[in-house]
Amino acid sequence: MAEAQLFVSQDEFTCSICQDTLTDPVSIPCGHNFCLKCLTNYWNQSQVCSCPHCRHVFMLRPELKRNTLLNEVIKKLKKTALSSPPSQNYAGPGDVECDFCTGKNFRAVKSCLTCMASYCQTHLQPHYEGDALKHHKLVDPDRNLKEKLCVKHQKSLEMFCRNDKMCICLMCAVTEHNSHEKCLMETQYIKELSDIVTEEQDKSFTDLIRCVEEAHKKLTERIREQEKREMEKAEGVMEQLEKEIEELKRTEAELKELSETKDHLHFLQVRVTLHRECLNSSTWGRISLPTLRGHSTLFRLRTMVSDLEVPVTHSQISSLVFFTLLSDFCPLTLDVNMAHRVIHLSEGNKKVTCEGTKAKYPDHPDRFDRYVQVLCREALTGSRCYWEVECSGGDVVIGVAYKGLSRKGGSMECSLGRNDKSWCLLYFNSQYFVFHNNQHTVISAPYSPRIGVYLDWPAGSLSFYSVSHTMTLLHRFNTSFTEPLYPGFSVGLNSSVTISHLTPCDH
Repeated sequence: MAEAQLFVSQDEFTCSICQDTLTDPVSIPCGHNFCLKCLTNYWNQSQVCSCPHCRHVFMLRPELKRNTLLNEVIKKLKKTALSSPPSQNYAGPGDVECDFCTGKNFRAVKSCLTCMASYCQTHLQPHYEGDALKHHKLVDPDRNLKEKLCVKHQKSLEMFCRNDKMCICLMCAVTEHNSHEKCLMETQYIKELSDIVTEEQDKSFTDLIRCVEEAHKKLTERIREQEKREMEKAEGVMEQLEKEIEELKRTEAELKELSETKDHLHFLQVRVTLHRECLNSSTWGRISLPTLRGHSTLFRLRTMVSDLEVPVTHSQISSLVFFTLLSDFCPLTLDVNMAHRVIHLSEGNKKVTCEGTKAKYPDHPDRFDRYVQVLCREALTGSRCYWEVECSGGDVVIGVAYKGLSRKGGSMECSLGRNDKSWCLLYFNSQYFVFHNNQHTVISAPYSPRIGVYLDWPAGSLSFYSVSHTMTLLHRFNTSFTEPLYPGFSVGLNSSVTISHLTPCDH
């Protein structure tokens, strides 16, 4: 009986601000009690001094004194374990209310699909303690429980009819849908969720195939357009050559006729005229090997892509890649004014070696004084360039850098690949790495002493190739270049890098 009275009068020991048992209780003139800390904070945050419970406004802020009697009562209640029941929040806007609370309803913590009702923490306890209710199906609070009832039988919708594609109760399953294909709702949910995932995967795969096909089509069109332009150039060269041949045949005929004349004066006059015409009209000196080689490359390209359904071998592709890159070959020369003093240049400043002894280079502001590095003299910008190097030793760096790469000191701002002004490929400890802005990636590839570098400055592309009997792409940087780039190298002790001189028959 005592417990019942205490439970009924529990509100007297609860702070209406924090909804918990009073701590350091204080009473205000309107008769209501609050925690000292709660009321102080409430008034400090409010422009009007009023009672949080009854909203009575005080002209002057009352002096707060702890209610000693109420405080002692609460202490005794706590000692005898008869303090207020576990704190429960009252239902607010948007909350599901307990269906069994009287007066002000607490917030429901569970809904029962068997009872079709919602319960607060206190009224839910019988579902955990009573054997008859333990098997009821509890779910998160649901304000729409009526929607989960069969309209006809007022039973829970627990099954799914696949014939009629609708949710049904157990009574429906044995009456109207007796001969239909049925399953639990959870089973149907899993199946449909799986179908959605499968459809999304199929759609993604279809989109990927379409994307690959479109990319293939665009690449083919680009190759054919390039082929057309180069063939037009080649036809122009051939037309010029045919004109030169006709002129030479005409000149040969005139010389033959002249050689048979007996008139010395005529012979000398015609001879001088022919010689002058040959000097003025001949264009053989303007037909360079790169021009002819470029048309040869396009001939090979045309042959290989004229019918894309014909299989192309790996060696053919590698050869095609090389001849395409070779048309953009760029000769390079190492800059002696940038070389670190332990670096030795040779072979016309085409080879860099670290021998451990200092070279007698003059002082220069562009010289690296801590990192064993050297850059080339050529500034590469606005075009496509290809070069190859031959490496020896086990510690070699091949890269490019902006002119603003620092030269003095041992900070990362001076090292190839360790800053935002340079990109590089490193071969060290039998492993390839690529570096930019001090971020690195490990490259899995067999070692090759010959490395090819292809720079497409307008496209922002820098590619490194392993070159042997085939060409293998090691890595490609894709970015936006904003300044001219200078090829550069770094070598370890007893290692070297030699810039190769390329000709069409090198591969």
